[in-house]
Amino acid sequence: MTRQTLTAACTVAALSLPQMAKAEPANWQIDREHAVVAFTIMHAGYAKVLGRFSEIEGQFTYDPETQELGEVRATIGAQSVDTDHEKRDNHVRSPDFLDAEANPQITFVGTGSTPETETTGTVTGELTIRGVTQPVTLDVTLNKRADYPCCHGKETLGISASAEILRSDFGSTYALPDFVGDAVNIILEFEAIRSE
Repeated sequence: MTRQTLTAACTVAALSLPQMAKAEPANWQIDREHAVVAFTIMHAGYAKVLGRFSEIEGQFTYDPETQELGEVRATIGAQSVDTDHEKRDNHVRSPDFLDAEANPQITFVGTGSTPETETTGTVTGELTIRGVTQPVTLDVTLNKRADYPCCHGKETLGISASAEILRSDFGSTYALPDFVGDAVNIILEFEAIRSE
């Protein structure tokens, strides 16, 4: 092997090392037993009503070392809404609000992310409610990353996230502007298990 050939081979190898060393983002699955999707909305200016959804599933790819976030997908069952008031819940499921019979799924598909610190950042995506898709930005905090202390023992992330949307952007204008608020505060608290 000539000196020129050896030099070229070493150069190619050196350039290849970062690509070989770079780990692929891991797959993470939302733990449905430790996931809360909640919301608040103003009622007639007096106080906010708190509601939640009991049906949620989702997954994403994420590299904790580089903070690289890849594919993000989540689905919520619109029929699973619960505000601790059966009559109100049935109304929320109606075409006045979620139109859950015609649109049984609320979906979120991530489109990008911006880390701000080692544990905070934003995730942008497309939220679909009532068959209408709008952009949304989530403020996200990574609370903890560690192997689970019991049960499955797998690496687990603890995540808090929040966002604010206007229901009128999704075609729900019932009782605006005074009786039912337009702004909806979304609250997410969940654990995600590494599933690669």
